[in-house]
Amino acid sequence: MQTNLSPEYRARADGREAEAILRKCVHCGFCTATCPTYQLLGDELDGPRGRIYLMKQVLEGAAPTRKTQLHLDRCLTCRNCETTCPSGVDYGHLIDIGRKIVDEKVPRPAGEKAVRWLLKEGLPSPLFGPAMKMGQMVRGLLPAPLKSKVPARQDAGRWPTRTHARKVLMLAGCVQPAMMPNINSATARVLDAAGIQTVIAPEAGCCGAVKFHLNDQEGGKAQMRANIDAWWPLLEEQGVEAIVMNASGCGVTVKEYGHILADDPTHAYKAARVSLLTKDLSECLPELVPALKPQLASVPDTKKVIGFHPPCTLQHGQQLKGGVETHLAELGFNVQVAKSEAHMCCGSAGTYSVLNPALSYQLRDRKLGHLGELQPAVITSANIGCITHLQSGTSTPVRHWVEVIDDLLHPA
Repeated sequence: MQTNLSPEYRARADGREAEAILRKCVHCGFCTATCPTYQLLGDELDGPRGRIYLMKQVLEGAAPTRKTQLHLDRCLTCRNCETTCPSGVDYGHLIDIGRKIVDEKVPRPAGEKAVRWLLKEGLPSPLFGPAMKMGQMVRGLLPAPLKSKVPARQDAGRWPTRTHARKVLMLAGCVQPAMMPNINSATARVLDAAGIQTVIAPEAGCCGAVKFHLNDQEGGKAQMRANIDAWWPLLEEQGVEAIVMNASGCGVTVKEYGHILADDPTHAYKAARVSLLTKDLSECLPELVPALKPQLASVPDTKKVIGFHPPCTLQHGQQLKGGVETHLAELGFNVQVAKSEAHMCCGSAGTYSVLNPALSYQLRDRKLGHLGELQPAVITSANIGCITHLQSGTSTPVRHWVEVIDDLLHPA
């Protein structure tokens, strides 16, 4: 693809990055076959190729419109297109650049701006936890759309107290401790059973993805720097060997700290090291199998049958497709993945289910239809957003896969 960026953008760091990405694109259209919004809407401008065309026009000096903004907003940033692309186009980075540039030029209506502000300021806020508790107290009285965003109250269980020579750092996250606190404590208990101690830096908070993907990129970067500062003493002084992510959405963002902060004068080196040390929890499974397999040997096979939805942030964002299924099978689990469209997004996509509910719920119901064919007793996933979104549309329990292992290791 030939590009001729306007001088306005050629001088910008994100403009130069966008030009490099655009030069990779051969405009073949393979990506349309795996784009969720193109599959639903059938509009070329609601697929990666069409959005790339729109962004290229803007970067070359054309004035964007509300229609341009709408087509970019409809993208889930699932990055399925990256898995499909034969040229290795970094579409996820390009859409971030394109949205930022379009938002600088196209004002949003007041109501839309207010919702986006509430999401980017409210979700990472310390007030989110108390607000979620209040919502859970009156959950039965809430209207259906709001009730679907408020999971039933969950007991976190005990946090292990043993110390181990091996230590890993874990990001508690911004919404996970309030919405599904058992995921974090179950992770700590499973790692403890394998002889690994989980450490949390209380000063660390949101990974930065919420603000960054809602076009407050400077606010997102500030959160990234704060996390790096909170983690650095533990990495330097306490012998922490890795940063383990049990929310794949946070994982894909932290793994990109090095890229996002590459030009940061104070945090570039630290960000690169943090990204290098970051692992999804599933990447730890090969090391955990020898310790956990004997402990699970007496568990009946009937309790090890689970459905699994691989989140986009795991299989496309982090390119870890198949790892969870393979390693859980080594632990004796019968992991069933939907026979059709297992690669497709469930529609959660961070704040997408709030900002684009109609498309989001279509994708959720489509995903649950395919998973329902398996008739699973439990559906598992690896990301808080996918878990809560899918649970809002089914009576089948939806859980993190580490919670299932924890239940079998520590039966009530």
